[in-house]
Amino acid sequence: MTFQQHSTVVAGDAPGHSTTLYWYTVGPETAETKVHLQAAMHADEQPGTMALHHLLPMLRDADANGKLNARFVIFPSVNPLGLDTRVLRRHIGRYDLGSGINFNRRWPDLYPAIADKVAGKLGTSGAENVKTLRAAVGEWLDSQIPLTANQKLRVLVMKSAHDADIVLDLHCDDDSLQHIFTSPEMTGLQALANRMGVAATLTAEDSGGGSFDEVLPNLYRKAQAANPGLPIPMAAETATLEYRGQADVFDHIGSKDANGLYSFFCDRGLISDTVDPATPAPPFVPFEATEVLRTDRPGLLAYRVELGDEVKKGDVIADLIAMDGPEAFIARTPITTSADGFVLSRVMAKYVPAGASIAKIVGKEVLPSRAGGYLLED
Repeated sequence: MTFQQHSTVVAGDAPGHSTTLYWYTVGPETAETKVHLQAAMHADEQPGTMALHHLLPMLRDADANGKLNARFVIFPSVNPLGLDTRVLRRHIGRYDLGSGINFNRRWPDLYPAIADKVAGKLGTSGAENVKTLRAAVGEWLDSQIPLTANQKLRVLVMKSAHDADIVLDLHCDDDSLQHIFTSPEMTGLQALANRMGVAATLTAEDSGGGSFDEVLPNLYRKAQAANPGLPIPMAAETATLEYRGQADVFDHIGSKDANGLYSFFCDRGLISDTVDPATPAPPFVPFEATEVLRTDRPGLLAYRVELGDEVKKGDVIADLIAMDGPEAFIARTPITTSADGFVLSRVMAKYVPAGASIAKIVGKEVLPSRAGGYLLED
């Protein structure tokens, strides 16, 4: 058996403080394919951790029976720093409290960091070019001297992910249907969308925030642009998997999600096992076709729609009940959508400030207001 638990102590930012990062490896070390799985980078998003809790014994058993054809590296809770960020009984696992940085933003732009190291070393073999790029990234990571606990954690995670062929980052939304964020080139992940049973797969080359799932595609994309005429494959399939909402942490759901991942790996031949056929999910759509509805004032939300509802341009998604002024707690202001689509997500906290995002409406056509802009909610 190759199933192993690993741990690393990450020094904290205050004297005497530290945290421990746990992860697992399983599958042949000599396998041609490496899979990196992680959950709870936003530490208050736990559905992915539940899914990996159920997936780990499945992989352990498959390993014991000689069925694994890939090397799996699995971080069930990849951000122990965020597990500790509780304020007045509230878990603030999305942000580093010291810097205010979202844990899934500002990940490194790798190609500019290694461009000089690979200059003149890329040739006519795509496979060798990938090895060269990965080796340069590995050397760059080894040369880093991280100062903060968050920086140290990021280097540890990137050292695992930088040479992986499949990188899946498990998240969830506030209250939503299942969906995927990925790059337009990742057409092979339609099979994963099918196995997950997603409502939508949203694509963008650059969503604007430096998210973890965009690091490796940007590496290979920028290497291609800087070296025209040379074969440089998109050598990593990466995606952010959004497993419904924060409250959807239950054994029966996690088991189903684990089975979806396991079946996808079987489809790819990474696990030698028989699984039932998948049900086709909707085709990819540009993330720019998704409207993010926001409030223009504070108030109390009263939704008129449910998740999955089809809506038309001008439909009222929610009313915002006034909480000040001459008609406080009486007046209601409708919030309408500007395009046709369906309701992918909503927020759980119904008191919202001005500028809050309250819903995502997935359409089919790129919205002019979204083209070329910052696509994320925060």
